[in-house]
Order: sequence, then C-alpha cells, then structure tokens
Amino acid sequence: MARELPIRNSDERVKIRSPWAVALLPFVTFGIYHLVWWYRINRELSDFGYANNIDLGTNPLLSMLALFPGVFIIVPPLVSYWNGTKRVQSAAIEGGTEPVNGWIALVLYIVIGPAFWAYLQVSLNELWDANAVT
Repeated sequence: MARELPIRNSDERVKIRSPWAVALLPFVTFGIYHLVWWYRINRELSDFGYANNIDLGTNPLLSMLALFPGVFIIVPPLVSYWNGTKRVQSAAIEGGTEPVNGWIALVLYIVIGPAFWAYLQVSLNELWDANAVT
C-alpha cells in the first residue's frame, strides 16, 4: 500500500509507491494505471520543484496527454518520457539522492518498458523518503 508523505516547505504530499505495482498494474488496467501514475508523478515533481524553487515542470496534464492520445503521433510519448526522466534526475540531485542513470533508463525503456517505470519509481521513493517532513 502506498504511503503519503508531506513535501518539505509545502502543503502538498507525495506517495511512496510499490515499483511492482507501477510495473505490473498497467497490464491489469489496460494502461489506465500508467496514465494516472505518469500524471501523478509529474504533479509531485512539479510540487517538489515549486517548494524548492527549481523548474520541474508546470503542467502534468500535458505530460500525461503526450502519452495518450499522443501515442498516435509517436513522438510525444518519447519527448514526455525524456523530459520526465530529466525531471526525476534534477529532483534527485536537488534532494541529495542518487539520480537515475540516463543510459540504464534508456536501455530499460527500449528493452523492458515496465522495468523503466519501476526504475523511475524506485528513485522517486528514495527521494521522497530523504526529503519528506518527518
């Protein structure tokens, strides 16, 4: 079950999610969970960036819409994943945790997409644990 933690310097909250759920639930829900997850992590990154005065995106809805219906144009999902991964890296650097490795993320994205999603979630979980108000 996901835990919610408050973001330091903000009234917003973030969730610690299971990487297994992030990787496997999209198959059970016909991709809907993935769209919701992508929206929520981009919103959490935006809130974290706002609380720390760094630019981590401002419109998570556009990131999600790039996946669907953007998948029919092919390019928007690639750009959304690229920018989302850069946001996760920037947030980890700002938060003092180990950022995701871009090459590992690229290989996982190309070979096993769900492992890429889980990889991003593990990095976010470490970030949220390290930077949440306790």
